[in-house]
Amino acid sequence: MAEWIDACATGDIDPEEAIRFDFGPRTFIIVRDHEDNYYCTDGLCTHEEVHLSDGLVIEATIECPKHASIFDVTNGEVETPPACESLHTYPTRIINGQVQIEI
Repeated sequence: MAEWIDACATGDIDPEEAIRFDFGPRTFIIVRDHEDNYYCTDGLCTHEEVHLSDGLVIEATIECPKHASIFDVTNGEVETPPACESLHTYPTRIINGQVQIEI
Protein backbone atom coordinates (compact mmCIF):
# COMPACT_ATOMS: atom_id res chain seq x y z
CA MET A 1 0.00 0.00 0.00
CA ALA A 2 1.34 3.42 -0.95
CA GLU A 3 2.00 5.99 1.76
CA TRP A 4 2.84 9.69 1.87
CA ILE A 5 6.15 10.50 3.55
CA ASP A 6 7.93 13.76 4.32
CA ALA A 7 10.95 14.13 2.05
CA CYS A 8 12.16 17.66 2.88
CA ALA A 9 11.04 21.20 3.58
CA THR A 10 10.18 23.39 0.60
CA GLY A 11 12.91 25.82 1.66
CA ASP A 12 15.56 23.09 1.44
CA ILE A 13 15.56 23.31 -2.36
CA ASP A 14 16.29 26.39 -4.43
CA PRO A 15 14.63 26.89 -7.84
CA GLU A 16 16.23 24.67 -10.50
CA GLU A 17 17.87 22.44 -7.91
CA ALA A 18 17.65 18.78 -6.92
CA ILE A 19 18.34 17.09 -3.61
CA ARG A 20 18.83 13.46 -2.72
CA PHE A 21 16.33 11.69 -0.48
CA ASP A 22 16.95 8.16 0.78
CA PHE A 23 14.16 6.05 2.23
CA GLY A 24 15.04 2.52 3.28
CA PRO A 25 17.12 0.96 0.51
CA ARG A 26 15.75 3.36 -2.14
CA THR A 27 17.19 6.63 -3.43
CA PHE A 28 15.08 9.44 -4.86
CA ILE A 29 15.58 13.02 -5.97
CA ILE A 30 13.29 15.91 -5.19
CA VAL A 31 13.46 18.58 -7.90
CA ARG A 32 12.17 22.15 -7.77
CA ASP A 33 11.70 23.60 -11.23
CA HIS A 34 11.90 27.22 -12.38
CA GLU A 35 8.17 27.74 -11.66
CA ASP A 36 8.34 26.41 -8.06
CA ASN A 37 6.81 23.02 -8.89
CA TYR A 38 8.21 20.01 -7.02
CA TYR A 39 8.79 16.59 -8.54
CA CYS A 40 10.16 13.27 -7.36
CA THR A 41 11.90 10.63 -9.45
CA ASP A 42 14.26 7.73 -8.91
CA GLY A 43 17.57 9.08 -7.68
CA LEU A 44 19.88 7.06 -9.91
CA CYS A 45 20.45 7.44 -13.63
CA THR A 46 19.09 4.46 -15.55
CA HIS A 47 22.27 4.34 -17.65
CA GLU A 48 24.95 3.67 -15.01
CA GLU A 49 23.29 4.30 -11.62
CA VAL A 50 24.98 7.64 -10.96
CA HIS A 51 23.31 9.87 -8.35
CA LEU A 52 21.23 12.44 -10.19
CA SER A 53 21.19 14.83 -7.23
CA ASP A 54 24.58 16.06 -8.47
CA GLY A 55 23.12 16.84 -11.89
CA LEU A 56 22.20 20.13 -13.52
CA VAL A 57 18.53 21.15 -13.33
CA ILE A 58 17.25 23.41 -16.10
CA GLU A 59 13.55 24.26 -15.96
CA ALA A 60 11.92 20.81 -15.51
CA THR A 61 14.82 18.62 -16.67
CA ILE A 62 17.84 17.10 -14.98
CA GLU A 63 21.12 16.19 -16.64
CA CYS A 64 23.11 13.21 -15.37
CA PRO A 65 26.51 14.43 -14.17
CA LYS A 66 28.38 11.48 -15.68
CA HIS A 67 27.29 11.00 -19.30
CA ALA A 68 24.89 13.94 -19.79
CA SER A 69 21.64 12.04 -20.30
CA ILE A 70 18.75 14.43 -19.79
CA PHE A 71 15.47 13.42 -18.15
CA ASP A 72 12.15 15.27 -17.99
CA VAL A 73 11.31 15.25 -14.27
CA THR A 74 7.59 15.75 -14.90
CA ASN A 75 7.22 12.29 -16.42
CA GLY A 76 10.66 10.64 -16.13
CA GLU A 77 11.18 10.34 -19.88
CA VAL A 78 14.66 10.32 -21.38
CA GLU A 79 15.27 13.34 -23.62
CA THR A 80 18.94 12.71 -24.45
CA PRO A 81 20.90 9.42 -24.59
CA PRO A 82 22.94 7.44 -23.64
CA ALA A 83 20.21 6.49 -21.14
CA CYS A 84 17.35 4.73 -22.87
CA GLU A 85 15.14 3.80 -19.91
CA SER A 86 12.91 6.39 -18.27
CA LEU A 87 12.95 7.19 -14.56
CA HIS A 88 10.03 6.26 -12.32
CA THR A 89 8.18 9.30 -11.02
CA TYR A 90 6.25 9.60 -7.77
CA PRO A 91 3.30 11.80 -6.79
CA THR A 92 4.39 14.89 -4.87
CA ARG A 93 2.44 17.31 -2.71
CA ILE A 94 3.17 20.21 -0.36
CA ILE A 95 1.67 20.07 3.14
CA ASN A 96 2.55 22.73 5.74
CA GLY A 97 5.81 23.60 4.01
CA GLN A 98 6.88 19.96 3.64
CA VAL A 99 7.44 18.19 0.34
CA GLN A 100 5.76 14.81 0.59
CA ILE A 101 6.08 11.92 -1.84
CA GLU A 102 3.86 8.93 -2.27
CA ILE A 103 5.72 5.65 -2.44
